[in-house]
Amino acid sequence: MNWYPWLNETYSQLITSYQQGRGHHALLLHSLPGNGVEALCYGISRWLICQNTDGLKSCGQCHSCQLMLAGTHPDYHVLEPEKGKTTVSVEAVRKLTETLSSHAQQNGAKVAYIPRTEALTDAAANALLKTLEEPTKQTYFLLGCEKRENLLATLRSRCLYTFLSPPESQIAWYWLQKQIVGVNYNDALTALKLCQGAPVAAMSLLQPEHWQQRSVLCQKLAHGIQHNDMLSLLPAIHHDKAIESMGWLLGLLADSMKLQQHAAQFCLNQDQLPLVSVLASRMTNTQLFEVYEAWQNCRHQLMTVPALNQELLLTNQLLQWEALIVTPTP
Repeated sequence: MNWYPWLNETYSQLITSYQQGRGHHALLLHSLPGNGVEALCYGISRWLICQNTDGLKSCGQCHSCQLMLAGTHPDYHVLEPEKGKTTVSVEAVRKLTETLSSHAQQNGAKVAYIPRTEALTDAAANALLKTLEEPTKQTYFLLGCEKRENLLATLRSRCLYTFLSPPESQIAWYWLQKQIVGVNYNDALTALKLCQGAPVAAMSLLQPEHWQQRSVLCQKLAHGIQHNDMLSLLPAIHHDKAIESMGWLLGLLADSMKLQQHAAQFCLNQDQLPLVSVLASRMTNTQLFEVYEAWQNCRHQLMTVPALNQELLLTNQLLQWEALIVTPTP
């Protein structure tokens, strides 16, 4: 698994606490998606399970390290939703807690990693509480989350909370330069802003096919505004990544409102300021806010309501938007 330089400080602090006997048996690691928290959790797990640690590092040579590298360590457990499901069941948690209550097969530490703790159902989270509060000796939990507020308060209270903040923009930019040869500074800055500063997510967004998808959306939006034909935007949204495309639209609408308030420096889409400017000139602030709320509601429906007709929902939304576009004065 790749390691990222901005993880070093948090990793060092947490491992030092374990070295000094102050380490908590349950860490709640809160992070933005695409910020590298998976690598941090894996690195901590490697150190906890290593039989011959070398300072802040796992040795990489002992039998436990070799098993971890091979992905076959019997005392390292990853709890995720089963294929095709979005939640972790209470049965899966009970199976894990039963395994953790027994002796470690390698006579060392046992580590349970839950990448998306929000995926636990309430029943599953409750089933985990007793083990979190009274774990067996040398049993550790690493709980990842993106939205801490979605977790049960009783679960949060049993963990040591750590927030993994994204790196400073210059550090992120330098890292992106090394990962993507010849990356455009304005594109990289925009990708970082759209990803809330998370470099790994920004790198994914900047991949040619992904970035092109956003570019097409912007082009279609510019055409739709110019020709009062917002329905022409439908093919750029109606696909299997509609949720992400609507997120981009919401960002452009928000930037247009910022521009109207003379706050261009806070715009996320720095590479699309001409488009944002046109959008801001063709709609009032009230209209932009109305459209923003409508798209936000539309996106929420697609994320939460099963079996919705996506094409019909998007078509209706675009036609409503088209009715608000102001025709420019000749």
